[in-house]
Amino acid sequence: MQSDQPMPDGVVTWAEINLDAIAHNVREIKAFIGPKVEIIASVKANAYGLGLRPIARTVLEAGATRLAVHRIQPAIALREAGITAPILLMGHIPPSGVHLVLENQITPTLVDWETAQRLSAQAERPVPVHIKIDTGMSRYGLDRERTIEFVRHVAQLPHLEIEGIFSHFATADERDLTSARAQHQLFQEIVDELASRGYAIPLPHICNSAGLVTLPEAHMAAVRPGLLIYGMAPSEASRPPFPLRQSLTLKSTVILVRDLPSGRPISYGRTFVTTRPTRTALVSLGYGDGYPRLLSNRGAVLIRGQRAPIRGRICMDQMVVEVTDIPGVAVGDEVVAIGRQGDAEITPEEVGTWAETINYEVTTGLLPQVIRVYRLNGHIPAPEEGLAQWANYLRAV
Repeated sequence: MQSDQPMPDGVVTWAEINLDAIAHNVREIKAFIGPKVEIIASVKANAYGLGLRPIARTVLEAGATRLAVHRIQPAIALREAGITAPILLMGHIPPSGVHLVLENQITPTLVDWETAQRLSAQAERPVPVHIKIDTGMSRYGLDRERTIEFVRHVAQLPHLEIEGIFSHFATADERDLTSARAQHQLFQEIVDELASRGYAIPLPHICNSAGLVTLPEAHMAAVRPGLLIYGMAPSEASRPPFPLRQSLTLKSTVILVRDLPSGRPISYGRTFVTTRPTRTALVSLGYGDGYPRLLSNRGAVLIRGQRAPIRGRICMDQMVVEVTDIPGVAVGDEVVAIGRQGDAEITPEEVGTWAETINYEVTTGLLPQVIRVYRLNGHIPAPEEGLAQWANYLRAV
C-alpha cells in the first residue's frame, strides 16, 4: 500500500505537515476571538516541531499579526527568510545577544534593568519592548511589587517604547479555573494601575491556547495561541468550541516482513516473546527520529488502515510491529505512526498517553533527520511547482 503522494528519492520516514490545516485553525481562532484581538502566533521550538519558516508564513497569511519565539536564533532565521512581521522574543537576552535583537528588529521582553539599559544604550532608533509579569508561574517575569517602578524607569530610557505587557497562565487548561481567574485579575489590576499612573500600555496579553478557550474574558488586546494552531487542544478541559484540523502525520515504511515461530524473542532485552506463529513488519522509525522509546510493547502504528501493535523494544532507527491479523502487508507499505490512515487514526494525544507525557512533547520531540514535507492546497507540491527542492523541506531551523 504505497502513499499516493510524490516523495524524494530514498526517503522512508517523513513528517507530513498540512499547511491548509494550519491556516484553517488560525482562521477559526480569529473568528472566535473577534476582529479587535490580535493573534501573536507562538512558533517557538521549531513551530512545535513542525517547521519554523513554513508555519510562520502560513499563520501570517491566515490572520496572525505577530509571531512569538523563545530564543534569538529562530527569530533571526525568520528575518533571514524575509519575514517582516513583528517577532516577540519571550525569553532571556544574554548581553552578547543585544546587538542581534537590535540589528534584526526583534521585539525584546524585559524583566531586568541591566538588559533594558544595554538595549537603550546600543539602540539608534525607537525599539518596541514588552514587559513580562509573573502572576503565578514563579518562572520568568517581574513580581507585582517591582512592576510599577520598573516600568517608570524603562519609560525614561531613550529609544525604548513600552508596546506590550504580558503574563502566562499556569492552570487555564484545568477544569477548576479559580487560580487562572486569580492570575487574570492580578494582571488586570497591574495593567489598570499602570494606566492610572500614566503608563497606558497598548498591548496587554495573557492568554495561551488554554486561556484563549477557557477564559474569553481574558483575551485583552492579543492572545498567544500555540498548540491550537497545530490542531491540538492543551487538555480535555480546554477543547475549543470551534473545529480544529490535525496538521501532523508522521509516516514511515515497511522495510521487511517476517514470519516468526512461537517462542521467538523480539528486539533488545527479549522483552517480548511470541506466543503463536507471528507475522512481523520491520518499520524504519525509532527513537533516533524522536519516536518515544517508552512506546515499546505499548504503542501501535497504522498499516493498511489497521492498528499494528509494537512488539519488543523500539530501537534507534527501527522497530518491529505485529501484522499477523492484517492481510497482505508487504515491503513498501506506508506506515502511519501519528495521524489518519483510512478510517483509523492515532493522535498525538494518544501517543503522549502511551509515552506518559503530553502532546506538546510528542511533536516537539521530532528530530531534524525526519524530513518535513508540506501539504498545500490539498496536495504536496512536486519540486517544480514551487516551495523549492525536496531537500529544502528540511529548512526549519
